[in-house]
Amino acid sequence: MIIVGCDYHPGFQQIAYVDTKTGELQERRLRHREEAEKFYRDLGSGGARVRVGMEASGQARWFERLLAELNFELWIGDAAEIRTKRVRKQKTDRQDGQLILQLLLEDRFPQIWVPSWENRDLRQLLWHRHRMVQARTRIMNQLQAVALNEGLRCKKRLWRERGREQLQSLPLAPWASRRRQDLLEVLDGLNPTIAELTQAIEQCSLAEEPFFGRACSAVHDCRSPFKPHINLLPPGLNRCLDSGLLRREGVGQIELSFGHAGRIMLLDGELRRESAVLKLA
Repeated sequence: MIIVGCDYHPGFQQIAYVDTKTGELQERRLRHREEAEKFYRDLGSGGARVRVGMEASGQARWFERLLAELNFELWIGDAAEIRTKRVRKQKTDRQDGQLILQLLLEDRFPQIWVPSWENRDLRQLLWHRHRMVQARTRIMNQLQAVALNEGLRCKKRLWRERGREQLQSLPLAPWASRRRQDLLEVLDGLNPTIAELTQAIEQCSLAEEPFFGRACSAVHDCRSPFKPHINLLPPGLNRCLDSGLLRREGVGQIELSFGHAGRIMLLDGELRRESAVLKLA
């Protein structure tokens, strides 16, 4: 078996690897992406079992796909915990690769849970819709400010047909008028995009994970001007533990995780950020 300790960076990776049969230890610095891909493909052509350990980091999706294609084991570790196991104050890329290899060999590597590829792709859908909703909210706030500056106070009625006619009929200076026109055009383009993404989430919830779509749709609408109906506690809640979005954090508690989208608490039918614990009855 070949064990690889990888200190990953966006432009390169410093590795230290050892063949457990021969005990031969080698170190290399591989540039991304061609040199690294060639090295791992050559490593897999020998037919040996390979395990790669690296710290949790971003910009490594292509690398994870490559290792999955080659049927290599990929262990992702808690970067903060790995840092506490460093003895020396001096820190170099070479020493980081050696430390990860040492932890793998000594069975002290702090491996963390990683969601499946399907789950992560669904999170991309949620994250994309979340960002689109945020962009729409910013544009709507700007248009509300334009209306208020001209003495038009409609609140939510501004987005109805009558309110929009009033907004478009306001006499504005040339560049203010251009700004209003551009914002309305962008808003008209965002609405169908968000509706399409929402429909995709609903289809995912009906096809695979009933809790997934309802919870995530509500979470990502919780800061939009259109408040959802929050009814997020279906009878089969425990079945969602296998979906990757829910993890048991102790007796009577479940954590709802949405990756970069933040951690949400669902308690008494209310969505709250920061403390991400759902207390079960």
